[in-house]
Amino acid sequence: MTPSTLKQLVTKKNLHKWLLLPAALACMAQAHAQTPVKQAPPKQTPVKQPPAKSTVPATTVPASSSTYFNPGDTGRTVDIREKLVQLAMQNPNYEVADRNVAIANYQLKKAKGSWLGLVGAQGNLNEFSINPPPGQNGGLTYYPRYNVGVTLPFDVFSTKRNDIKVARQQVGIAQAQKNERFREIKAEVLTKYEDYLLFKQKLEFQSQIVQDAESVYLQAEKDFSDGIIKQEDYNKAFKNRSQEKTGLAEIVHSYNISKIDLEKLIGVPIESVLNNQ
Repeated sequence: MTPSTLKQLVTKKNLHKWLLLPAALACMAQAHAQTPVKQAPPKQTPVKQPPAKSTVPATTVPASSSTYFNPGDTGRTVDIREKLVQLAMQNPNYEVADRNVAIANYQLKKAKGSWLGLVGAQGNLNEFSINPPPGQNGGLTYYPRYNVGVTLPFDVFSTKRNDIKVARQQVGIAQAQKNERFREIKAEVLTKYEDYLLFKQKLEFQSQIVQDAESVYLQAEKDFSDGIIKQEDYNKAFKNRSQEKTGLAEIVHSYNISKIDLEKLIGVPIESVLNNQ
């Protein structure tokens, strides 16, 4: 741009505009510098976190040898079973096994001391040493004046040693029989207790069924008298009630038998054991 051209552009009319131009440019530059620049948010890499542990405890089903297990009665059930086994151990059958062990121990003691019966001792005193014949003043002396003898069999040591070994084996046999009898009685009393629990629960269920059948029968009887149902429906309700009562009688019989068998082993009423828990 030449000086002449610049003079033509800058006249008196627009001089003030050119004077204000630098200030306007400075303001625009400052405003542009203060304007925040929008930047794209940085990409966040997802962090793999371990799975949270559940605060709910896992439900565990406790093991029980009883078919009818109640978690709230665990300790009580164990105590009842132990009490039943302890009472069954007072059964005369187990007492016989215990006395057989005592007899075997006595036989062992007898074998240890019986060797003295095989040893014999004897002595002999010459009668002329005590009462000399008359007419002999310090005369003849007969020898031996006395003698002593001991009898000892040659097999005394080997025989008695083997007898003691046999007696010890008899003690071991008696003890093994006692242990075996203990296991048999324990299994028997626990089995009888399981039968007792089974028939007791069956009795409770069947009693409820009989009550329901009785209610149905009474309603059917009323409906039949009112002419609402037919004879066939009434007979069906009557037959169902009779069958359920028959089943109840059979379960009561089985329940009483199981109770008798259990009390035969423990020697006391089962109610006294259950009430003391």
